[in-house]
Amino acid sequence: MSNIFSITISLHAALAVFRDRLPIRYVIGYIGSAFIGIGSFAFHATLLYQAQLADEIPMILLASSLLFLVFDSQPGFALRLHSLFIIAGLLAFDVSFSWSYYVYRNPVYHQVVFGVMAVAITARIIYLLHWTNLCAHMSSKARSSTSGLLWSGSTLFVLGFAIWNIDNICCDPLNRWKVVVGWPTAFFLEGHAWWHIFTALGGYLMITGMTYLTLCIKDDPNKYTIAYTCRLPRVARLRVRKPSQ
Repeated sequence: MSNIFSITISLHAALAVFRDRLPIRYVIGYIGSAFIGIGSFAFHATLLYQAQLADEIPMILLASSLLFLVFDSQPGFALRLHSLFIIAGLLAFDVSFSWSYYVYRNPVYHQVVFGVMAVAITARIIYLLHWTNLCAHMSSKARSSTSGLLWSGSTLFVLGFAIWNIDNICCDPLNRWKVVVGWPTAFFLEGHAWWHIFTALGGYLMITGMTYLTLCIKDDPNKYTIAYTCRLPRVARLRVRKPSQ
């Protein structure tokens, strides 16, 4: 049930992309995050291998979409030859990985590949922010907002990962405590559920940060800002006020 949180905030962000008329590429990450939540819901409800694939394969597809966002950094949103090469390469990789993971059913293989992709995304973001002049036209406030979203998201992700591992290590005593305290208090001792919640929120913040960063690189940063709905940040297009008659 904790996956409902992930699905809800992802769909909320996807709708915001349409509402603010942002380029369609920015909805893919949020939709991918929602599919991860749906797949995770199915896997935990059934424990079927097909449902496990529905949980894990979208993680690779989401990482691929984010790699496209941060590597397609030329101004403008037209799909140039460079953009098409990136898309073709990522699609070929996704198909190859999906087939090989179906054949070689080792979760460590999936974890290593996803980890490498996450490191590549992080390295690219750091490169864009600190080693190029692509962000030179961004205001200090915009750069600060971007860094804040990315660091906050990363911190929540790491926190969720730590709680998940504590849950694995201390599974037996935690189960005994759950029986003692009873429902619904026992829910707060479900470390894996907190892993879902913290990674969902952390991923949401990181995707929002990457959206803001790449929008400012590829377009005029003065057109966009960070707004909040239900205390959740989102990238919003600034409305141009018409002069009074």
